[in-house]
Amino acid sequence: MILLQLSSAQGPDECCLAVKKALDALIHEAQAQQVALTLLETEEGARTGTLRSALVSLEGDNAWALSARWHGTVQWICASPWRPHHGRKNWYLGIGRFAAEEQDVSGEIRFETLRSSGPGGQHVNKTDSAVRATHLASGISVKVQSERSQHANKRLAKVLIAWRLEQLRQESYAASKAERRMFHHQIERGNPVRTFTGMAFRER
Repeated sequence: MILLQLSSAQGPDECCLAVKKALDALIHEAQAQQVALTLLETEEGARTGTLRSALVSLEGDNAWALSARWHGTVQWICASPWRPHHGRKNWYLGIGRFAAEEQDVSGEIRFETLRSSGPGGQHVNKTDSAVRATHLASGISVKVQSERSQHANKRLAKVLIAWRLEQLRQESYAASKAERRMFHHQIERGNPVRTFTGMAFRER
């Protein structure tokens, strides 16, 4: 399993729109390449239809190759839909990659089952398939309900905890060097791995 985190970092609303458009394009490519994509987490932007960040998992024979095409900085060239007279037309988002299979979550994890909530119709509340997992050593807690089976949600919960632990390790390392440059703050605005243009988000 591969995790991809799409982030607008500290970018303006246009970068948040770029994250949403990139996510839609990634979902389309995953379907075309028969890669199973699960949307794990999203953080909405200030404007409707935008995302500050999104975390997805990729599984399948083509998952690594697909992730390699997106890993890095993505550039979107487009006039701002909200600031038509604004001179800037280059917007960036960063995409980080994390190979979940390589992570061994050390320490005890406590699992609780609960009923799923949110969109999905009446069937979503019929079984206690949702899972809340707590990593006792760190206090990290996640809730997963994206899959229909409790077993699958437990597996994704362990992956999410591993992801959060890795972020904590990166933060600790950065702090020890007085850099404070977590992924959300270190998007390279240049040398993009892919470039898209216009509101249709077509690749150049």
